[in-house]
Amino acid sequence: MRSIFAFALFAAAAIAAPPVVDIKVDQAGYLPGHAKVALLAAATDAREFTVHRASDGKTVFRGKLAAAQTDADSGDKVQAADFTKFNKSGRYYLNVAGVGRSWEFTIGADAFVRSYYLATRSFYGHRCGIAVDLGPEFPGFQHDVCHQVGAWHESSGKSGNRISAKGWHDAGDYGRYVVNSGLTTGTMLWAYELFGTRVSKVKLNIPETGNGTPDLLNEIRWNLEWMLSMQDSDGGVFHKQTSAKFCGFVMPEKDELPSVVIGTGKDPFKSTCATADFAAVMAIAARVYKPFDPAFAEQCAKAARAAWTWAEAHPTVLFNNPAGVSTGAYGDRNCADEMLWAAAELWRTTGEAAYEAHFLAHWAEMRPLLRAVGPMSWANVAPMGLWAYVLGKGLNAEAVAAIREDSIKAADEIAARTAAHGYRQSLTAKDFIWGSNGVVANYGVQLLVANELKANPAYVSAALDNLHYLLGRNPFSLSYVSAVGANAYQHPHHRPSGADTNAAPWPGLLSGGPNRAKQDPVMKKMEDRPPMRMFLDDQESYASNEVAINWNAPLVFLLAGVLP
Repeated sequence: MRSIFAFALFAAAAIAAPPVVDIKVDQAGYLPGHAKVALLAAATDAREFTVHRASDGKTVFRGKLAAAQTDADSGDKVQAADFTKFNKSGRYYLNVAGVGRSWEFTIGADAFVRSYYLATRSFYGHRCGIAVDLGPEFPGFQHDVCHQVGAWHESSGKSGNRISAKGWHDAGDYGRYVVNSGLTTGTMLWAYELFGTRVSKVKLNIPETGNGTPDLLNEIRWNLEWMLSMQDSDGGVFHKQTSAKFCGFVMPEKDELPSVVIGTGKDPFKSTCATADFAAVMAIAARVYKPFDPAFAEQCAKAARAAWTWAEAHPTVLFNNPAGVSTGAYGDRNCADEMLWAAAELWRTTGEAAYEAHFLAHWAEMRPLLRAVGPMSWANVAPMGLWAYVLGKGLNAEAVAAIREDSIKAADEIAARTAAHGYRQSLTAKDFIWGSNGVVANYGVQLLVANELKANPAYVSAALDNLHYLLGRNPFSLSYVSAVGANAYQHPHHRPSGADTNAAPWPGLLSGGPNRAKQDPVMKKMEDRPPMRMFLDDQESYASNEVAINWNAPLVFLLAGVLP
């Protein structure tokens, strides 16, 4: 009786004890049949760990901790707690005697459904030009109609007012940028193309829910329609629609700075990178929306063709902010990768030889951009173009074989690097840049695409490892996605989160993450730390804690790939 009583006391104490940051778990959870590993970074080495049922503290698994591994990127001595063999669905926490207990997590096939829902629904919160209300699930998270009146900036070659239609606010600011929308929207559309049967099961509780179109596509369309409004009559696409400078931390409807369409400042006023990104995305949309709205699909196809024609005629029109404009530039210096992506997607959609001819003339020079260090980004969409040709069952056997070989070689290296890292994530030391969490997620995208080209459990495992890192298995034991997990970050550089009256940030937003460069005034005050620890959960730290649609998009893709 004494031992039973003692166990009951221990279990009750363990449940009541607050979690400790020394134990790092994915606070969303783990999938049955896949690796389940927590990490311990404590002052002294421990030997054993236990897994407990959250409801009553009952011990359900015992295991031995691995030997400590020194991790240079964090400065931590890390021990792995592997409970992969335990697969029973439920809510649990992990305990290490003398250290403490972890935050709770779920084991189950649906462990990431809630995370997917929140990360994807965050785009609804980013909508421009409509009143947004997250409803009773998140009372008080709302804003009124914003940026209703737009105008032409003098750099566009036009003047006067124009309708400001739809789109997503880009990041912590209220700008809308075609280049960043390009990779963002393309990644989201690919998530539907590759994992459509999974994502179509999830209702996002947005205004369009129930209209017969999957909600992921409903949300994406809001941004597509803004992108369509940025196309000029000659087929070219204007680079961005922002104010001349960033507004203060106010709600979007309180932003009184004019929202203007900004061009290059001289003829032809549109930019090549924006136009080619637009062509690629509209080509994808043309095939994806065809079963649900053939007329809209045809509109997208027509827009893609017109954009391609313009970009072919103007292949090197680059963008710099015109005088007096200080919002984000997204000023890519080389648009050849955007052209490759556009050609591949247009060929995949239409089957027309002219698009394939451009792709085949240029794919080989883009091969070095499909690499194990440095995944795709808004400035490097070459991998999207190369993969699009293979996924579209490209006809040139040499190109298909080479792209597949490069993709598998890179994925093998990424998977091996991830498994060997103390925190089991894919970043190299130089990857801890502004938006490093977006880089982590894009490595996950790269691994899951490689898995489509050649199925390999190691790729899926490494992609999951990156997800575990983002959702709490990191040096801070912090979920980098707002409202996901019991210990999520709280103070993003995000105007609605900072300007509203809610204590918590808007849900589902991925923080930019650790950044080894001290690029904002708050970070400049930090002492030097290992790169993985260069992070501040501080609204003023825009270089480490801003949010952005192009970081959330690969998170959505990654989560879509592990849905049941």
